[in-house]
Amino acid sequence: MNFYKDDPLIQSILKDSLAPDFFEWADKELSAFGEKCATVIEERARHTDREGQPRLVRYDAYGNEQPYVWVNEGYKQTVKETYNKGIVGYIHKPIPELSHKGNYLYSFAQGYLLSQTEPGFYCPVTLTMATAYLVEQYGDAELKAKYLPHILSTGDDELYEGATFLTEQQGGSDVGANETRAIYDEEKGSYRLYGLKYFASNAGMCGVAAVLARPEGAPAGTKGLSLFLVPWKKGSSDTSGIKVRRLKDKLGVRAVPSGEVEFEGAEAYMIGEKERGFYYMMEALNLSRICNAVASVGIMRRAYTESYSYASERDAFGRKLMDYPMIQDSLVKMNVKLEAEVRTVFELVKEFDMWYNDRSSVPEDGMLRLMIALIKAETAEEAIHFSHEAIEMHGGNGYIEDFVTSRLLRDAQVLTVWEGTANILGLEVLRLFTKFDAGTRFAERMEKELSACSDGIEKTELLQCLSWLQEEISDLEDMDEAEKTRRIKPLQKKMVSTLEAVTLLKAAEKSGNERSQKAAQVYVEHFLYPLWGNSQEPWSLQDGLTILSAKAAVEKG
Repeated sequence: MNFYKDDPLIQSILKDSLAPDFFEWADKELSAFGEKCATVIEERARHTDREGQPRLVRYDAYGNEQPYVWVNEGYKQTVKETYNKGIVGYIHKPIPELSHKGNYLYSFAQGYLLSQTEPGFYCPVTLTMATAYLVEQYGDAELKAKYLPHILSTGDDELYEGATFLTEQQGGSDVGANETRAIYDEEKGSYRLYGLKYFASNAGMCGVAAVLARPEGAPAGTKGLSLFLVPWKKGSSDTSGIKVRRLKDKLGVRAVPSGEVEFEGAEAYMIGEKERGFYYMMEALNLSRICNAVASVGIMRRAYTESYSYASERDAFGRKLMDYPMIQDSLVKMNVKLEAEVRTVFELVKEFDMWYNDRSSVPEDGMLRLMIALIKAETAEEAIHFSHEAIEMHGGNGYIEDFVTSRLLRDAQVLTVWEGTANILGLEVLRLFTKFDAGTRFAERMEKELSACSDGIEKTELLQCLSWLQEEISDLEDMDEAEKTRRIKPLQKKMVSTLEAVTLLKAAEKSGNERSQKAAQVYVEHFLYPLWGNSQEPWSLQDGLTILSAKAAVEKG
């Protein structure tokens, strides 16, 4: 198996999006990484999940309390190999063979492959990406010089993985309730942190952590929070000022050590302006939400791969599973939804790359934040659904740990929780509606993109759905706040499904092939129209076989 070579969709997205020299280099690198993810990293991931989970070693040989977390040697090797491939570093520094920087598109392609085997480890990668972003964008020259080479290491410097510690016990998602204090140390010209972070992922493994804390005299709420960089010093808790109270016993993503981290005078350095810490962290959070979506489509792809492979090989009642129409029907739906979400996620990544490289090129109308919220919520839910479908396809085999399907489901479940639950994202969408009239702007954008497509039945159907969507967005404006919060999640579903349908239709327009046209047709008929209580004639069995057989032909070369 090779997660990259067996996936013509991600290859075509990168070929269409990267400069020729960049794609030629990336194609070779991802071919090697895709093979490694499907083999040795997969073996290590299975071991980490079952026997090699991180462990807190609370005391050293002399009985001193220490913030040390043990991880197995295979996990360490995956860390080394992944970061050395530039999954974080080449976003911010030149690729030696090309003499220019990479971008988020290439990094997220790596993350997509990695998440098909080890989404737990992709969490620390995500946190390191966020830390690198914060230090690069808002750190002073001294912080950048001292820490960025380590955060961006590709084997040339000692690696400092990153972490972002927000959540506290008393507040959870209500970050404004945070109580961690920052006391200025005049003698050292830095700060000392005191407080407890209750869900701290990559605890004990990070070299530096970006932490929200409240300086003395700062007001309550999010406006009083500043952002600090905390070096994770080795040694006893007395000397480091850091204590890991315990590691969380999690349902899945067991590769990432998540713990309760207590600061008892840990040294910290302020990042950026004192009053803007929360806003800096929210920018990093949006980046992490894209990572979350990439992890989700990675799990979806693996679930589909396992389902397709099993149906092709498994005999039941004298026939291959693939020969049964119900199985074909399930695979068609998975195939089409997967393509819609992969295309939509990577279109979002390209838009984020534009914003990162030149913020003036992307209007400050809330649209990027809206897209991130919509896509993060949808892909997270679908990762769980796809994992469930893969177990269903395998029957009893899917429920046992000999197959990857049970791990996929356990790992997928966290994606709806990480970086904002559906309810939190719904509130974010409502804020964007109010501040930027983002609902209207979204409908206008979809209308503009559809106008560029050729006339046809799918375009006509999409325009009808868009008309219904515009009515619901308009109706929402007249509701009271309580009713808006009740209605926003179903409306979000309709918005993101419209976005995915338009994305598929544009792809079909570009390719001009029969399979792409039928994929857009199936999406509209199965995933979009029913959201308004309407239904079209279901696609024919032959249409479904066209989608599957064309894909199989591509994958077999």
